[in-house]
Amino acid sequence: MQLEEKLKKIKMVIFDVDGVLTDGRLYYSKDQELLKVFNVKDGVAFKLLPTHSIYVGIISAKESKPLKSRIDDLGVEYAFLGVKDKLSVVETLCQQLGLSFDDIAYVGDDMVDFPVLEKVGVSFMPSDGYHLLESICDIKLNAKGGMGVAREVCDLLLASRGDLMSFYHQAKQDSFNR
Repeated sequence: MQLEEKLKKIKMVIFDVDGVLTDGRLYYSKDQELLKVFNVKDGVAFKLLPTHSIYVGIISAKESKPLKSRIDDLGVEYAFLGVKDKLSVVETLCQQLGLSFDDIAYVGDDMVDFPVLEKVGVSFMPSDGYHLLESICDIKLNAKGGMGVAREVCDLLLASRGDLMSFYHQAKQDSFNR
């Protein structure tokens, strides 16, 4: 199946966090509180995709208060933190939502994401993802981790459906809480 057809078939996008939605660096305050930086452009993607009947999920190996706050701000329904076996979570989501692996797109940046990336319908990696993933990922994005990766994925999915320009018309009527 051609990549364009695979993109049109996607019904859910799942994002890793560190190195995908963040730049992968961990910041600690003087009180040892973990800080994470998220890109506001990605927030638009998280709000926009469901309006086009595409589920959005997050799977992270880590748990953190900043991540939980961001998930809450965005209203992400399918978020799984502290996950050691990401593939198992994706399998469960497929069963819950009546989806196949071909209906899933996954965005990951390192070897921990490999089992999911090689099984889903469309696999994405940020431009600065671990080089060995290039051999299995369908798309190496232009964006680096934390620099609008989710927004680029969103734009590619909507463009494959001819829906990208409809965002601009919708944005005039809706406000997105990024």
